[in-house]
Amino acid sequence: MTERVNEGKLSISTSLHALLEQEIAPDLNLDTAQFWQDFQKIAEKYIPINEELLRKREDLQTKIDEWHLSNKDFDFDSYKSFLREIGYLVEEGADFEISTANVDAEIAQIAGPQLVVPVMNARFSLNAANARWGSLYDALYGTDMISEDDGADRAGAYNPVRGDKVIDFSKNFLNDHLPLAEGKYQDVVSFQISNGDLEISLSDQSKTSLKNDSAFVGFKGDESNPESILLKNNDLHVEIKIDRNDSVGSTDPAGIKDVFLESAVTTIQDLEDSVAAVNGEDKTDVYKNWLGLMKGTLAETFEKGGSTLTRSLNEDLSFLSPDGKPMTIAARSLMLVRNVGHLMTNPAVLLDGKEIPEGIIDAMFTIAIGKHDLDQTGSVQNSKTGSIYIVKPKMHGPEEVQFTCDLFSDVESALGLEKNTVKIGIMDEERRTTVNLKECIRVAKERVIFINTGFLDRTGDEIHTSMEAGPMIRKAEMKQQPWILSYEDWNVDNGLSSGFKGKAQIGKGMWPMPDMMLDMFNTKTMHPKAGANCAWVPSPTAATLHAMHYHQISVSSEQSDLLKRERASLDDILTIPLLEDAGSLSAEEIQAELDNNAQGILGYVVRWIDQGIGCSKVPDINNIGLMEDRATCRISSQHMANWLHHGLCSEEQVIETMKKMALVVDEQNAGDPEYVNMAPSFDGVAFKAACDLVIKGRVQPSGYTEPILHEKRQEFLGG
Repeated sequence: MTERVNEGKLSISTSLHALLEQEIAPDLNLDTAQFWQDFQKIAEKYIPINEELLRKREDLQTKIDEWHLSNKDFDFDSYKSFLREIGYLVEEGADFEISTANVDAEIAQIAGPQLVVPVMNARFSLNAANARWGSLYDALYGTDMISEDDGADRAGAYNPVRGDKVIDFSKNFLNDHLPLAEGKYQDVVSFQISNGDLEISLSDQSKTSLKNDSAFVGFKGDESNPESILLKNNDLHVEIKIDRNDSVGSTDPAGIKDVFLESAVTTIQDLEDSVAAVNGEDKTDVYKNWLGLMKGTLAETFEKGGSTLTRSLNEDLSFLSPDGKPMTIAARSLMLVRNVGHLMTNPAVLLDGKEIPEGIIDAMFTIAIGKHDLDQTGSVQNSKTGSIYIVKPKMHGPEEVQFTCDLFSDVESALGLEKNTVKIGIMDEERRTTVNLKECIRVAKERVIFINTGFLDRTGDEIHTSMEAGPMIRKAEMKQQPWILSYEDWNVDNGLSSGFKGKAQIGKGMWPMPDMMLDMFNTKTMHPKAGANCAWVPSPTAATLHAMHYHQISVSSEQSDLLKRERASLDDILTIPLLEDAGSLSAEEIQAELDNNAQGILGYVVRWIDQGIGCSKVPDINNIGLMEDRATCRISSQHMANWLHHGLCSEEQVIETMKKMALVVDEQNAGDPEYVNMAPSFDGVAFKAACDLVIKGRVQPSGYTEPILHEKRQEFLGG
C-alpha cells in the first residue's frame, strides 16, 4: 500500500508530498498549505466536468456504433448529416487569427527539428535538451548516411577513408546553403575577421567572402586566427570549428575539425505516451526530472566505454559578434512538457479516497515547476519571454480544449501567474478534434502555440470510431487513403488560416526507424515542404541530420504559398478506410497481418509491463528497430480488434498468433539480462495484457491502451 499524507480531503503519495514540500515550494516561497487547498478546490471543480466530457465521448461512440449497425450500406451525405445532428461535427464560425503573446522565437519563428523524450529517463531527457547543437561529422560518420563502399567502413577505429567522405559531404552542404562568393569550401585554407567582415583565403592565394555577407554572425578566438566561425541561414546557426592541432583539423587545409549544426530547436519533455507512470512514486520521478530541467540541477551519472560520465544541462555558448562584442547563443532546446490527456486517473493523489484525473495532477505540478523558470530560481533559463509551454494530447473536440484552457487559467490564478502565461499545444490526433480543428484552435486562440498531426494515434481513433462500419484495410495501406492525406493538409490549412505563420508551430510526425537515417534524409523533406515548421525525430543524431532540410527549404516561404491554396476536403477526411472486399484476402495474407501486429504489440507491451519502459527501439517482425510507444500499440491492437470483431480471424487464432509471436519476441530479447521470457508458459502479466488489448480492444474507451497497461503494470508491481 502507498504511504500517504492527508491535506484536507486530499490524500497524497508521501513521495509526491515530500517533493512539493522539500524541493518545489522553498525556492518559490510557495505556501504549501495554500497549494493543497487550491489543489482541492480545483479538483472538486474540474473532476465532474472531466467525467461529463468522458461520458459524452462514450455517448457519441454509442450513437455512431448504433448508426453503423443500422446503416450497413450508408449514403455519405446521410452519414455526414448524422454526425452534425449528434454534435460530433460542430458548426464552424467565422475566420479569426490567434492572439497568443510572449512566445519564444524557437516556437514562433525558427523552423527546425523537434525531439520528444520520456522525462522519466533523466539521461534521455538531458540528451534531448542538449541536442540544440550536434556534430554533423559525427552524425554522418556514425550512420548509414555515408556509404561503406570503397573501404569506408564505420566499424572499429577511425577510418580516414570514411572521414574524407564525411568532410566532403559537410563542405558540400556549406557550398549549397552558405556559399562563398567565389570558390568552394574544399578550397578554403584560412578564415580571418577584418573590420567586422569575414575574409576567406583560398588555395590559389585569392581571397573571397560569403555570397551573403549577412550570413556571418559571430566567431570565437582571435580575429586573425579564429577558433570557430558562426554562420546563419533560414534562422538556423552553423558553427565551423577550427583547430589545426586536432587529429581531424590537422589534415584539413583550413584546420576545420568539425561542423556543428543547430539541431533540435525544441524538445517535448514527455509525461504521456513514452512514459510508464502508474503510481505516486512514478509521478514523483517524472516531476522531479522536470524540476531538475527547469532549475538546471538535473544530472545523470552512467558508465560508457569503461568510463564513468556525468551528464548535465549545457551552458549557453559565448561568441563575439562580427564587430567584436560579446554575444550568447542558446545551447539547449526550448523545452515544452507534455501532460497526459483527460482519460486516466492516478493514485498519486486521491480526493475523498478516489483517484484524481491525472491531467489535473499534471497541470498543478508541471505549472508549479515551470514557475521556477519564470522566477529564475536555478542556473538556466528556458523561456526568455516568460511562458510555460504545455502540450496537451488526446483531446476530443472544442469542449475538451476549452476544459484545458479553463483548468490552466485556474492553476495560473492559484499560483499567482498572469493569465495566459501557460501556453497550449493541441495535438490533433483524435478524429473529433480533426474535423473540428478550427473551433478547437478558436477556443484556445489566446494560448495556442502548437498543433500537429500524428498518424498512429489518429489511425487508432479512426479505426475505433468506425469499428462497426466494417473491417478496415490493411495497416500498411492506411497512409495512402484519402482521409489521411487530407488530414495532413487540413491540419496545416487550418493552422495557417488561423494566423500561425510567425506565431506558432505546425508539427508533423515521427520518423520511426532510428537506424535508417539515409532513408529519413531522403524522405523527410516532405514535412517542411508541407508547411510544418517542426517535425519529430527519434534521436539527437536524427535531429542534426533533419536540420539540413530546414536549410534546404524555407518553411516561411512554403507557408506563404500554401496560404493561397484551397482548404483540404472534409469529405475526404470523413471517408472511412474500409476494406472493400474482405473475401479477397487469402488466409496467408490475413495471418501475415496478424503476425505483424501481434509481434509489435508484444515487443512493446512486455517492456512496458515488466520493465516500466514506455518508449524504446523495438525490433519489428523483420528485425528492423522501430521507435514504439503507446500510439503504435494503439493502432496495432485496434486493427487486430477490428478484424476479430468482423470475423476475419477468430479469438483462438489471435491467441495462437500471440503465442507464436511471443517466441519471436523472446528470441529478439535474448541479450537482455532483465528480460523474462513469455514462452512457454504464456501466463505472465505482459502476455495477458497483450492479448487483452486485442480481445477487449473493441470496448476500450476510444481504443486507448492505457487502462489495460496501467492495470497490468500495477498488477505486475503487486499494487
